[in-house]
Amino acid sequence: MKFKAFLTENGVNLLEKRFLPALDKMGKICHLYLTRDHTMFLHNLLSGNEVQSIAQFRKEALFDDYRISSQNEDRIAFAVDISLLHRAIRSSVSICTEFGNGPTQNRLQIKLVKKLPPNCTQPMPFLTFETKGYKSAVIQDVPISKPLSRAEVLELQTALDMAQDLPQTLVQIQDLNQLQNFVDRMKHVGDLLNVSISKYGDLYVQISTTLITLGAEFQKLLVIGEQVDAPAEDRHLSAQTRSARAILRGDAQSVQVSVKHFAKSLQCHLAKPDCAFYGIAPQGACLTVIFQFFIPGSHQTDKSISLHCRLPVLDPGSS
Repeated sequence: MKFKAFLTENGVNLLEKRFLPALDKMGKICHLYLTRDHTMFLHNLLSGNEVQSIAQFRKEALFDDYRISSQNEDRIAFAVDISLLHRAIRSSVSICTEFGNGPTQNRLQIKLVKKLPPNCTQPMPFLTFETKGYKSAVIQDVPISKPLSRAEVLELQTALDMAQDLPQTLVQIQDLNQLQNFVDRMKHVGDLLNVSISKYGDLYVQISTTLITLGAEFQKLLVIGEQVDAPAEDRHLSAQTRSARAILRGDAQSVQVSVKHFAKSLQCHLAKPDCAFYGIAPQGACLTVIFQFFIPGSHQTDKSISLHCRLPVLDPGSS
């Protein structure tokens, strides 16, 4: 089982400045899954009651001189502590910056190794970062779990395949800050959030307690997938009534999620997406948030990177 590659400048920026800070908010430990063509960071794919997050990069987005081999179709997966990974990249970058000018321009190599740690009798696996300076090399070892077995990799791949299913209707939120501000206020009111999404392009979020009901509606959003025109007779009704009628007609779905989970998924704004799409899976199985990234300086989707979250629902199919 071998893995060795060089992080590109773009790869370092994507991980250090954007994705690792966002993924760290999703959870301390994640699976790093390497294949011939992709590098993936997967949170909670094998457990159903936490926010699942899937960050996927084509190898060219992060690395050059990418080499991988394993007896499991060149697939390698292991668990890693995101904060340790982030710290290793950050300090490697500072060493590169300090010593890597001119003809000795530094490259940051990453590879999978087995080493015998102090006071241990068994070699342990590490993800090692090596920075070659002008006169010396600096090596940083990030401890990882024992690589997953063939059966475990298959289980992870199956969960990943299932997590790629898209909702039939997705609505686009361009201003995530607005949604974030609302959820920050809601966190102090209660624990449960009702989320309704209609084929008309409406997203309605509401929190209720015995004393107070707070809601926010985002209307006329861009719809991808199944969409229909909103009935004219609903125009002057309250957001709550419009949402209830749309659900009765089968033009909308509603799920209940944890406010804490919803707030956590919004931390993905640290990865600097250009916009986000919200959708509810068939039968209200989960709430899906897909973050979209544009190629810098354009409005074209950057297909080399993707990030999405799936929030578990507390009461499937309820309205």
